[in-house]
Amino acid sequence: MTQHLAAPAPATAATATQWWRNAVIYQVYPRSFADGNGDGMGDLAGVRSRLPYLRDLGVDAVWLSPFYASPQADAGYDVADYRAIDPMFGTLLDADGLIRDAHALGLRVITDLVPNHSSDQHEWFKRALAEGPGSALRDRYHFLPGKGASGELPPNDWESLFGGPAWTRTTNPDGTDGDWYLHIFAPEQPDFNWEHPAVADEFRSILRFWLDLGVDGFRIDVAHGLVKAEGLPDLGAHDQLKLLGNDVMPFFDQDGVHAIYRSWRKILDEYPGERIGVAEAWTPTLERTANYVRPDELHQAFNFQYLGTHWDAEALREVIDSSLAAMRPVDAPATWVLSNHDVTRHTTRFANPAGLGTQIRTAGDGELGLRRARAATLLMLALPGSAYVYQGEELGLPDVTDLPDEARQDPSFFRADGQDGYRDGCRVPIPWTIEGSSYGFGSGGSWLPQPASWAGLSVEAQTGDPHSTLELYRSALTVRRDHAGLGAGTDVTWLPDAPAGVLAFARDGFVCTANTTGTPVRMAVPGRVLLASAEVTCDEDEFDLPADTTVWWAV
Repeated sequence: MTQHLAAPAPATAATATQWWRNAVIYQVYPRSFADGNGDGMGDLAGVRSRLPYLRDLGVDAVWLSPFYASPQADAGYDVADYRAIDPMFGTLLDADGLIRDAHALGLRVITDLVPNHSSDQHEWFKRALAEGPGSALRDRYHFLPGKGASGELPPNDWESLFGGPAWTRTTNPDGTDGDWYLHIFAPEQPDFNWEHPAVADEFRSILRFWLDLGVDGFRIDVAHGLVKAEGLPDLGAHDQLKLLGNDVMPFFDQDGVHAIYRSWRKILDEYPGERIGVAEAWTPTLERTANYVRPDELHQAFNFQYLGTHWDAEALREVIDSSLAAMRPVDAPATWVLSNHDVTRHTTRFANPAGLGTQIRTAGDGELGLRRARAATLLMLALPGSAYVYQGEELGLPDVTDLPDEARQDPSFFRADGQDGYRDGCRVPIPWTIEGSSYGFGSGGSWLPQPASWAGLSVEAQTGDPHSTLELYRSALTVRRDHAGLGAGTDVTWLPDAPAGVLAFARDGFVCTANTTGTPVRMAVPGRVLLASAEVTCDEDEFDLPADTTVWWAV
């Protein structure tokens, strides 16, 4: 098809300058958002048909998880062709139409980019195997001879995040045992060798391809993984998955990645409309995360430390302070996120006791989880910086923890000793209508089974109900957009003498009070109620802040 330089999303008062600093960005997991052709699988046509819903919800941008041509060994994070759409999602014309429609509605579009690894069906890798030892294409990946008398052992002790060694041995074209190749994730996802100039050249070209098509930015998958430590040294430890996030690993968060992002920033800055890069970077500290968003690198980085914090006032205050402090020296906005396609939905996480992590297999107390989730949403949206919303959280959807094994499709579920493999629970297609074979997801059923209870959680059921979670989100995003004291900024002012278990802070003309305890707390009225996650009754000077409730105040 003929490419075009699409006009950037129309500028508004809120987005005309450095729009990403206070943006609310909505993550769409395409296979689970809306099905346009009735085959039971979500697609770009489905997403396109629901863009008016996202505009009316009040978000600023849409982030699309991968839709590239892929064998789907890891739900599209194994890319065979970075310039093509997988047929299950549509065509390049569908992508072009989606971008155009989004811009016409005032929405920006951010696409996923997967630069750490390709699919084993990528043309480079297929040729590297077919041509055998000595192929120049092998230098674009990490092919190495094995250890041991006959090369029968992997080149080092690195472990795959999906279980087992991070190396797979090849078979030479003549049938003999060959070299090994590196894959930090599944064997179907060989890691690129970013020391090879052809890899860097290819991704600069890929960036331009999608920027020319009109996308407004990229969410960079495994942004911390592109560069490996020189010599690929042994780690000297087992159960390496448990070490992630605690230290700099030889295959993650190496300092060499930053030269790559400085080169990408130059490309982004060439294009009109303030195109951005967002790092998915798992690092040991927020200070190391801040390295990815220095002024000449990327624009945002996900705040996984915040996502992993339970509903506890002391822990939340600590991570809020440390997040703002880490971003301030590099003049980058903090980001806040509660859920995504890889973790248990926060409605279910908060329904369970603290300390269980972000992958939980028990439903817990659903009523408690929803009450806390609503309160956590208002807290998140009151903080300075940019917020991310995962599809369906505005409906208060819980994780589906009781999917039968025969229905599961998470690739890591079928691998031993790796990730838990229960990500299907947060990927169940969302409900749009009260009735229908898939509650409005599409006319042909759903690729993962939806609970019957989701009819009452559908967009149709919640629209117009002033007590629904959907209307709470719509109201919160309206207030956030219209109130000068919300969104952009770098600071909060903690109010003194807040009761134990209560977060209370002020911003310009605004106060937020959040009770993380299980009992009401008596407090002085700080102003006029703007919005509350649960019903609040005020006396003349005091009010009872209900358990697990957040209130916004105009002052």
